Formats: sequence, structure tokens, C-alpha cells
Amino acid sequence: MRIVVSGTHASGKSTLISDFASRHPEYDVLGDPFEEIADEGFVDLDAALFRAQLELAVLRLEETAEGSNVIVERGPMDFVAYLTALDRLGRHGRSSASLRAGLARAEAVADRIDLWVLLPLDDGNPITVSEDEDPALRAAMNDALLDLADDAGPTGARVVELTGDPTARLLTLERAVEPSRRTNSPIESAGI
Repeated sequence: MRIVVSGTHASGKSTLISDFASRHPEYDVLGDPFEEIADEGFVDLDAALFRAQLELAVLRLEETAEGSNVIVERGPMDFVAYLTALDRLGRHGRSSASLRAGLARAEAVADRIDLWVLLPLDDGNPITVSEDEDPALRAAMNDALLDLADDAGPTGARVVELTGDPTARLLTLERAVEPSRRTNSPIESAGI
């Protein structure tokens, strides 16, 4: 099963993936695309950074064979959401053409995802961030990602939205990957 875990920065993606991988060694882990491009001279959270990560996320999905057991931190829609957030916030470097191209790239590989896991910001289990984490961008990306998930329609991927503490999220994810539960259904809310 090809699983993509999506969410804004500091939403619990790395923790969930690490916890899942430690209990499911049959899954390969692909970390945050930023880790692979961190040394390429990007210094700001801007459109150029998010476009580069989007392209890497697309390439990684294109290279992942059907039937692979892989859990991926961030998929292309994460970066479409960041580009959307930049636009909504009126940030420098945004471009509607770039946003449309990014969305087209993300939609082109949507069928390569079996389970799309969304980790929205959760007021019941908040993760506090400092001002250098750009809380406005964090919140705007969260909202944009949830809007994109609502608008994505049937892509072949099952979409599960997880809330709750890290243990509850892990248990819900494990239930979602059980073969007997695989269906092509709309977004499920799986808060505990």
C-alpha cells in the first residue's frame, strides 16, 4: 500500500510516520522532500521552495511501484496547498500560473496513492510553534489542504483525516491499512 501523510508544518507527520514504521518494518519510509533539497540554497518559505518540493514529491510517486509498501511524508497536494496559502496571504513570489501547473502535476499522480492521510491542526491536541515557524502560513496551508482534499473528488485513493493524540492517530492509521478495510470512499473523519 502506498500511503501519503499530509499536513502543514508541525502537525505530527514525522511522529506518526516514525511510530508506524517502527511497528511495520515492511514499509519503506520516504521522508519530507525538504530534507532532500535543503542544501540547494533555499532560504525562505516561498513559492520557489514549494515548487521544487512539489516536483520531487511527484517524481517520488512516479517511481513508486504499484503494490509497494511505502509511507511517504508529504505528497504533491501538500505543496499545492502551500502555494495556495501563499496566494491567499498575498505573499511574494506567488503565481496563479504556477499554482495551476502544480495542481495539474499533483492530479496527474493522484492515482499512485492508495491511502491519503490528512493530519489537520487539532485544537484538542495542539502542537505549539514559535513565530519563526510562520504560524500564519501554517494555518493558511492547513485550511488550503483541507479545501483541496474536499475538492479532489474520487482519485482512487482512500482519504482519512486523523485527529487526536499521537497514539490515537497511530491506531487509526493501522486500522485504515488493514486489507479488509480498503475501499474507495470519500474522506473519512477518524478523530478519537
